[in-house]
Amino acid sequence: MFSDLERYGSAVALVEEGRAVPYRELVAAADRVAAAVGQRALVFLFCTNTAASIAGYVGFLRHRIVPVMVDAALDAGLAAHLIEVYHPAFLWLPEGRAEAFGGRVVLRLEGYALVAREVAAPFPLHDDLALLMTTSGSTGSPKLVRQSYANLAANTSSILEYLHIAPEERAITNLPMHYVYGLSIINTHLAAGASIVVTQRTLFDRAFWSLVREARVTSLAGVPYTYAMLARLRFFRMDLPDVRTLTQAGGKLDPELHEKFARWAEENGRRFVVMYGAAEATARMGWLPPELSLAKAGAMGCAIPGGRFSLVDEEGAVIEAAGVTGELVYEGANVALGYATCGADLAKGDEWHGRYVTGDMAQRDADGIYTIVGRRKRFLKIFGKRTNLEEAEHLLRQQFPGAEVACAGRDDEMHVYTTAQAIVDGIVPFLSAKLGLHPSAFRARLVAEIPKNTAGKTLYRELENMEGAKG
Repeated sequence: MFSDLERYGSAVALVEEGRAVPYRELVAAADRVAAAVGQRALVFLFCTNTAASIAGYVGFLRHRIVPVMVDAALDAGLAAHLIEVYHPAFLWLPEGRAEAFGGRVVLRLEGYALVAREVAAPFPLHDDLALLMTTSGSTGSPKLVRQSYANLAANTSSILEYLHIAPEERAITNLPMHYVYGLSIINTHLAAGASIVVTQRTLFDRAFWSLVREARVTSLAGVPYTYAMLARLRFFRMDLPDVRTLTQAGGKLDPELHEKFARWAEENGRRFVVMYGAAEATARMGWLPPELSLAKAGAMGCAIPGGRFSLVDEEGAVIEAAGVTGELVYEGANVALGYATCGADLAKGDEWHGRYVTGDMAQRDADGIYTIVGRRKRFLKIFGKRTNLEEAEHLLRQQFPGAEVACAGRDDEMHVYTTAQAIVDGIVPFLSAKLGLHPSAFRARLVAEIPKNTAGKTLYRELENMEGAKG
């Protein structure tokens, strides 16, 4: 991965704070970081959307050094626990945290520091192991996804094919680098010789949109929360002449929002591409061709080039008929090696053999297009009736436009969390009537905020553990 970036020479790889970084400069910085490591080793990469963070990542993959992609804002205690579990030989992190975990600084570069740690017995690394992604970015869980060099190459090649990413494309880092979707954008654009505008600004910052226009960004990416916010920010009225493509992944988009963005794209000669993926499949598994986006609003699409979907029932039998709900299974060369929960797992080889049971429930229509209907674990049995929590959230967003809601709970008791005090009293009677269930099955709770990770995905486990929720 990234072994031949030199061929792009003076072409612009990164744009950061108005400074253009050509590929040859990125490669030189990347190789300098890797040379300071000097051997195949495990490195914790504390990610930020900066050129230095990307340079470290590129250098590690170019020289078969294995990075663990960690949020640079991760709590120090949680980060220390991860370090204790996996015994990395080096840390690549912002200079401000260089002294936080012990060790000796051996290199400083553009606000980052490489810290060498005294690791007497580092864990052996399997030859195929290229990269480790966290499965829960803000909780410090030791569960990591083991991705191989072949996984990265297969998924990058597939995304380049179906999105037609060419050297003239220019993306922007509005998604975090430690998140598989954000990282896939870096992988694909660098592999194509395209360029990336590197910023830590958010969609809510006017300067972000000025940067999009001034840097002539051609594509924007987002999770469902991103698109909900874009609709509120009057995105459809913005003057963004160079933005040609919008992509969405990270969870199911409400069909109404899907339709709005698909219609905007069709009417303005742009592309709106809904996708489906997971760290367990390196990044992408499914995509909805943009020409179908409006007609199939609410759908996820079909398997990416080189991949295959199937649906299985509760006994594991393959479902052949259209319109029948089953658990979605994906097969492809991008399926990761497996999980790691401790340092000893880093020596393991391929445990999944190209097959990933997603845990998502889906349906396939007569045209072979798949629609996600919910997570297997996001269903509750309420008085014997199977109830989809994601569908309940959708109904609430339709009934109370603009209100932020999230549904969780346990069998026979659904908890609905909201930040909007005005709707609290209306939640239970609405859901009771809509779902045909007794009001005692629901509990509405007012919270100060709905916890989300840095990619905008709701953290349901944290939500259930919140103190101070009223209702």
